[in-house]
Amino acid sequence: MHHDGDNNGMRLIADSYLPDECWQHILKLLNSDRDDDNNCSYLKAVSMVSKQLYSITNGLRFSLAVYNPTRPFLIRLFHRFSNLTSLDLSFYHGDLNVLLREISRFPFSLLTSLNISNQPTIPAKGLQALSNKITTLTSLICSNIEYIEHTDLFLIGCCFPLLEELDLADWKPGLQWSEFHCFFYGKELETLSFELSKLRKVNLSRHYYIDDQLLFHLFKNCIFLKEVILLELYPITSVGIASALRERPTLTSLSFSIHPSQAPISLTQCFNDSLVSLKGLTCLVLSYLLISDEFLSSIAKNGLPLTRLSLQNCNGYSYTGIFSLLSKCQGIQYLDLQKSEFLNDQHVVQLSSYLDDLMSINLSHCLKLTDSALFALARKCHSLSEIKMESIGGKNVHNSDSLMEFGVQPQLKSLYLANNSWLNDESIIMFASIFPNLQLLDLRSCQNISKGVGQVLKSCCKIRNLNLAYCSTLNLVGMNFRVPQLEVLNLSYTKVDDGTLYVTSKNCRGLLHLLLENSDVTEKGVKHVF
Repeated sequence: MHHDGDNNGMRLIADSYLPDECWQHILKLLNSDRDDDNNCSYLKAVSMVSKQLYSITNGLRFSLAVYNPTRPFLIRLFHRFSNLTSLDLSFYHGDLNVLLREISRFPFSLLTSLNISNQPTIPAKGLQALSNKITTLTSLICSNIEYIEHTDLFLIGCCFPLLEELDLADWKPGLQWSEFHCFFYGKELETLSFELSKLRKVNLSRHYYIDDQLLFHLFKNCIFLKEVILLELYPITSVGIASALRERPTLTSLSFSIHPSQAPISLTQCFNDSLVSLKGLTCLVLSYLLISDEFLSSIAKNGLPLTRLSLQNCNGYSYTGIFSLLSKCQGIQYLDLQKSEFLNDQHVVQLSSYLDDLMSINLSHCLKLTDSALFALARKCHSLSEIKMESIGGKNVHNSDSLMEFGVQPQLKSLYLANNSWLNDESIIMFASIFPNLQLLDLRSCQNISKGVGQVLKSCCKIRNLNLAYCSTLNLVGMNFRVPQLEVLNLSYTKVDDGTLYVTSKNCRGLLHLLLENSDVTEKGVKHVF
């Protein structure tokens, strides 16, 4: 690269001697500070510099989401992005059988992941056509299917025997299904567990027909199974899942809960014994269960190498139990203690001393907590980049001297503070000064926020995602400065009008997503954005 003074500007020259591999490394570094590795929008401008960089950036896109407007350009896109490993068709509304047959005509030798979620039915013919041509698929996500046939599982097993990851969450049997259909479907699931011999991860959340016996066969037959997600199940018992766990001692991740409409079940000693025998367990997600302090202490005593722990909406335990666990298992990186009604600020201060590796924490709906807990976490947990504290108790009384001790906390990038009526302009301006590197800020339904948002955007110049939905007193008048990094802005259910939107969009030139549901903006105002 060199500076061309005659043209009064910078001119990027891709010298022929610089290998493509070197340029690839440089371009990948542009994405090093982004949370979404698949977000390649930043490469668009780079691709326009030269034919060489255009070609290189094409090879750096590995995933593609197909929307209905994308359909006419698919052939061109498939030829352009020849290194695709992942296709997301979950946003496509149309005949997926036809689309999959069209996709099967392209030589996708690297395709390993396919997402066909949110469809009315399983596109049987399309999947058969795809499987005849593409044999590299190891991940299939087909959640939230409105109507299923009891032969769909058999179809998946026949088409993609090499699957390592299978997501079947939220399948909805037809109204005509009887107990016989459920029994037959259960038998197919048992057969599927034999056919998918390489299966490592499965999500069967909200499948009401799964019982203890089916779960047992799944764990026994899938010998490589590492991750299991079983959320909001109906007939599963604590004894049943304990029996299944004993069949798969190499499990590393377990997510389990009963349906919220059911009465909470207590975890038996049998379950405790089976769980602590999983010596490689790194992820434990439990919800809507009754757990005891003894259960948490047992995990701590056995030294399970947990890095992710979620006890969302669980009852029966106290600070004694969670302190016992976190003081012994100090490798926790992701912690979710939503609705832990006993937690107070002092508890959080004490626990934060044992959370050196913590990267994300969710303390939403902990009504005894105040913003003091937030400051304590940010100050003591130096790896912490995400805090969720929605609907907490309130604001503590601070003075300028007490806030000085917190200093600037540059590591925090995401802050979720929705539904906190105590938040006002003074509060969010203070947060902006303490957390200057915020990239995501969620202030949804914070009713006492007005003009302070402008100061936040000025102080936190790296913000990419800002949610101000349902902020009824929001006032963006006077925002006369540039916010170049902002990509996602939610102004739904606010009183933002055409004039304010014009000023906002003028200063936020990098916007990719603007949400204006039920706002005071008219069609004329929307045209200003474009």
